[in-house]
Amino acid sequence: MSDTSPDFPSRLRAVGLRPTRQRVALARLLFEGGHRHVTAESLHAEVRSAQMPVSLATVYNALNQFRDAGLLREVVVAPGRSYFDTNIGHHHHFYVESDGELHDFPSDKVTISGLPAPPKGTRLSRVDVIVRVRR
Repeated sequence: MSDTSPDFPSRLRAVGLRPTRQRVALARLLFEGGHRHVTAESLHAEVRSAQMPVSLATVYNALNQFRDAGLLREVVVAPGRSYFDTNIGHHHHFYVESDGELHDFPSDKVTISGLPAPPKGTRLSRVDVIVRVRR
């Protein structure tokens, strides 16, 4: 959803999602401002600031639906702690543990070698690197 088209209902339909009022509103918040990392809680806080009647459960559901439809990428930094990334292109992350911030860095800055063969009947789809840093 990162191109210049503001037609969020059509874009949601294109990935198999019904463009409900709440999904369209959440898509607008997520994708109008460029690439970003959000948690369900931080997005819900934005929703509340905008005085939109959307529950935290609806935010969680929409984020998971957007992820499953390929509109977002989930970055799990710890058990029970996920960020949703609007940049679905191949890249990696610095995670600032002390602040809970994620920062992108290009995948061409990392060389990975010596990966074992994936289990029989599977294929490698992506390698995610999270470099943990502290201030």
